[in-house]
Amino acid sequence: MPKLKTKSSVKKRFKITANGKVLAGPGNKRHGLINRTQKMKRSNRGSQVLTHADGLTVKQWAPYGLS
Repeated sequence: MPKLKTKSSVKKRFKITANGKVLAGPGNKRHGLINRTQKMKRSNRGSQVLTHADGLTVKQWAPYGLS
């Protein structure tokens, strides 16, 4: 049985916690920030936990987990 490949974009963008949840950096922080509220800009700092359904998709793309 051949090894499965991990998607390169997933390696760069996500982390999997010890409990199996998937962390991702939020979007909407690259350009057009003058149009966004301060609250939105503050809440998009750091990492956020993905929903369960999105987490399952990311885990399929990373068959052996992410280090």
